[in-house]
Amino acid sequence: MDEESPSSRKSNEIEHKVYARVGLLGNPSDVYYGRTISFSLANFWATAKLQPSHHLIITPHPTHDLVQFSGLDHLVNRLQSEGYYGGVRLLMSICKVFYNYCNENNIELSKENFTLSYDTNIPRQTGLSGSSAIVCAALNCLLDFYKVRHLVKVEIRPDLILSAEKELGIIAGLQDRVAQVFGGLVYMDFNKDHMEKFGHGVYTPMDTSLLPPLQLIYAENPSDSGKVHSTVRKRWLDGDEFIVSSMAEVADLALQGQTAMLEKDYSKLADLMNRNFDLRRSMFGDDALGSLNIEMVEVARRVGAASKFTGSGGAVVVFCPDGPPQVKLLEDACKEAGFVIQPVKVVPSYLNEDDLKTLPG
Repeated sequence: MDEESPSSRKSNEIEHKVYARVGLLGNPSDVYYGRTISFSLANFWATAKLQPSHHLIITPHPTHDLVQFSGLDHLVNRLQSEGYYGGVRLLMSICKVFYNYCNENNIELSKENFTLSYDTNIPRQTGLSGSSAIVCAALNCLLDFYKVRHLVKVEIRPDLILSAEKELGIIAGLQDRVAQVFGGLVYMDFNKDHMEKFGHGVYTPMDTSLLPPLQLIYAENPSDSGKVHSTVRKRWLDGDEFIVSSMAEVADLALQGQTAMLEKDYSKLADLMNRNFDLRRSMFGDDALGSLNIEMVEVARRVGAASKFTGSGGAVVVFCPDGPPQVKLLEDACKEAGFVIQPVKVVPSYLNEDDLKTLPG
């Protein structure tokens, strides 16, 4: 049998882009049957590419999955800055989770093979959901390659992405994956009864025009975003009254935030963002949050802006209620502190017709 020509393979290539996400309000209550509001951040993204091939091949990334070094010092420096993990494990894990889900739900997959690769420009360890963006992009490729997008409900896809990450020991909640599956601005309710009955929350897309202008601050050498949930989770499970009540208040901020945005009450939104961070700080403590992360929030607050983590640390979302002059003050303060600042760009929802058909109503 003749091999496909490179141009033929290219025409069969499937490519998906998935953006970073910002937790605007309510995080981290998604892990505690709470509520959150998140949106897709157009500033950064991950892509996955899939094309038919004779063997099933997971392609290592030339930078993020480096296996060739100039010497031991290069290898050690690389491991100290980037860790041991690239994206290959993420692609393998979502392939496994996707295959098992289809088997368990009698979704027949063709016997074709593929080559799967990825790329990303999402800064590492910034709490912008870089890992789940890669996984979500790869899942989208698999859904299209096997032509099963209409059989795997939109509301279930965040669970599949999270399952793939949990396989690898990544600590996370559903909100990031929901924002990345839906795109745009999404209000999420992780009510315990609904979660236990249906296996997912209630997800309500909102108009992205309801968002005021926002800024993103991040550090180029941030802390690890996967270590901050540990003691709080145990205390919550043990029924610690302070943690349980504080987490319930965090969840309520998202509900109030939805109303504030619908009414375009942005001074209220600013108060809610600040309260969100203050509650997180009181629960987790400064040692868990890290001095660099706290300083990013404080830099914004010193110029009178509202600020909170986008995720679990590494980046901060900021609202300057006084407009451009306040943004300029913030830019100067960030430059002096050595932080990167960018205006937030929001991605509208990118669900297609097949996706929308799987949603209730």
